[in-house]
Amino acid sequence: MRLDKFLKVSRLIKRRTVAAEACDGGRVSVNGKTAKPSREVEVGDIIEMSFGQRRLRVEVLSVQEQAGKDAAAGMYREIAD
Repeated sequence: MRLDKFLKVSRLIKRRTVAAEACDGGRVSVNGKTAKPSREVEVGDIIEMSFGQRRLRVEVLSVQEQAGKDAAAGMYREIAD
């Protein structure tokens, strides 16, 4: 699954266009490398996002094309810094 779509489906970012803009702006990295919106996300990947002072690190636990509110929270696990 594309990174921008994963961020939207998992509800880490509200809209896919916003997710794509964050990736293009260099604010999202996967496994320590800056990622483009089209990068494929796989189970076990570590996604890091920074928005202003806030940094968020998550590990991908599952990849689903569609997810409800409860299932979306189960797609990733937040990692403490």
